[in-house]
Amino acid sequence: MSWFILIVAGVFEFCWAVGLKYSDGFTKFWPSVFTIISMILSMVLLSFSIKEIPLGTAYAVWTGIGAFGTAILGIFLFSESSEFVRLFFIFLIVAGIAGLKIYS
Repeated sequence: MSWFILIVAGVFEFCWAVGLKYSDGFTKFWPSVFTIISMILSMVLLSFSIKEIPLGTAYAVWTGIGAFGTAILGIFLFSESSEFVRLFFIFLIVAGIAGLKIYS
């Protein structure tokens, strides 16, 4: 269950990162509300997950999911670069997350 909670925390991690873009520096009300709620949920769920998952592993997975999700959504929502090299390094993030899960 802790791993599921950690994954959901990671999803809220990239939700708030993308929400920052839409909030336009917290000048737009609803995107700002979404961003703040996502931040809180992400942190609370991370704190629940570290009760059973080692802190270093949980933090690395949490930030990895956030980085991966933010990069992929940036490609689709904001037309950011999808060059092979960039996609390769995004894949390495996923490989690192999988490795941490396998060896934890």
